[in-house]
Amino acid sequence: MIPKDPVMLLSYANTQLRDYADSLEALCSLRGIDQTELVEKIAGIGYQYDKAVNQFTAKE
Repeated sequence: MIPKDPVMLLSYANTQLRDYADSLEALCSLRGIDQTELVEKIAGIGYQYDKAVNQFTAKE
């Protein structure tokens, strides 16, 4: 089950990216997640996907 709480979702996504997926696209495909929805929910708490480190990081 994918967390609904944005902070828990951030933690979940970053763990999945670290352990199982080599890109955001791969994570979304692997787990059946809508990429736009995921990015928007996490952006709502001030984070954005950083392709260089394959993690969601705080917006500067």
